[in-house]
Amino acid sequence: CYILSAKASLGNMLNPELLTPACGSSRYTLALLSSYGFFVVYSLRVNLSVAMVDMLNNTHQSNHNHSGTVCPGRADPAVRKHNHTASVYNWDSETQGWILGSFFYGYILTQVPGGYLAGRFGPKWLMGFGILGTVIFTLLTPVAADLGAGYLIAVRVLEGIGEGVTFPAMYTMWAAWAPPLERSRLLTISYIGAQLGTVISLPVSGEIIFYLDWTYVFYIFGAVGLVWFVLWAFFAFDSPNTHPRISEQERLYITSSLKNELSTSASNIPWRSIVTSMPLLAIVVAHFSYNWTFYTLLTLLPTYMSDILGFSIQQNGFLSALPYLGCAVVAVLSGQIADYLRETRKYRTVIVRKSFTLIGMIGPAVFLVAAGYTGCDYTLAVTFLTISSSLGGVSASGFNINHLDIAPSYAGILLGITNTFATIPGMVGPVIARALTQQNTIEEWQIVFYIAAAIDLFGAIFYAVFGKGTVQSWAIHTSFSHAD
Repeated sequence: CYILSAKASLGNMLNPELLTPACGSSRYTLALLSSYGFFVVYSLRVNLSVAMVDMLNNTHQSNHNHSGTVCPGRADPAVRKHNHTASVYNWDSETQGWILGSFFYGYILTQVPGGYLAGRFGPKWLMGFGILGTVIFTLLTPVAADLGAGYLIAVRVLEGIGEGVTFPAMYTMWAAWAPPLERSRLLTISYIGAQLGTVISLPVSGEIIFYLDWTYVFYIFGAVGLVWFVLWAFFAFDSPNTHPRISEQERLYITSSLKNELSTSASNIPWRSIVTSMPLLAIVVAHFSYNWTFYTLLTLLPTYMSDILGFSIQQNGFLSALPYLGCAVVAVLSGQIADYLRETRKYRTVIVRKSFTLIGMIGPAVFLVAAGYTGCDYTLAVTFLTISSSLGGVSASGFNINHLDIAPSYAGILLGITNTFATIPGMVGPVIARALTQQNTIEEWQIVFYIAAAIDLFGAIFYAVFGKGTVQSWAIHTSFSHAD
């Protein structure tokens, strides 16, 4: 329940080492609250991927002969226990791709504005109202689907606009809350909610559809989001100095550890230095490359499970969640290991970030390609996809939090910039993948996996060459490096 903090910096050194409580602390409470928030964010983002399987008119969908390349169907574990009363739609593969990718067209619009607004007006309410807006449009999803594919696409775009501010806002908040040597721990706890949102919403969505119908997926997860907003409104605060119930010991520990990292002139944003920064470009390329694989699986894995491996809607949700369960577990473990390596002072920050990035991107690429060659070996296919996604969790302590290493004062803005480019795979990936898999053959999906793996490899190598771990000169007036 206690974390032994290394000597934080006040000039070069602080007082004797402090025993800072973790259990019940304000910073770890924030980590749990934000984790719940990202659980909501990803639940609302991915539930359509499972619902889509049941929203389609199956008799209209499959009239192609796949020449024996698609695996034989798996038997349903049970007979449906309800009358299928929800509407179904005759959307072709291209329309499905646009619907699944439409969220990201809104998501990309608010990345950089989200980072700027969070820094200027505070991250708490920006994140709170962003997620609340997404919740409201999620509740309207069944109505929009009945009105037509165009209306559903519009609603998903609006959901993306709401969610687009969440990561930049949270990075801005962590810049004021996360002591340098606890960043990997705190941020992996915070962002594991995204993985858990995927892990839980995929199987639960399958169960909801099985016993009720697909419309309840959006109603139930929307209600979960409303509960989060109430908790966030009462228990989250922009910084330790604005928190009314934080202990004085913890407040001093956090603010002292960050004193020499935060710029004294955060209102004067060095845009030219930011956009020409090579370390930032390295994060952009890595983030874009990683997300190509991540979003391809996130939006299309249920379709792959259904159309290629032949799993039922109930089996589909559970098996589609396994890769993200592995990713969540590995992300938390990697955060502990990364901070331990940095605390020992034996490994520089940049070495830790690059090593974790290489493992978290090259490993997934190898096993994703391997999954395409498992044929109809269901067990091996699910195993390789799970290993691929699990290894991706290692990158959570690599490039994914490197923004806070190179420019903590502008972390929200940097995250907005990198996430803008990293959203492009979510926009075009599903469209390209569905365009390449119109016949739903194993050979077509192998091409999709090869493309994702090649992009992953390129991003890992680029980051390994150009990534940095020190606070950049343009991000601070008094240059300071924390153990790099």
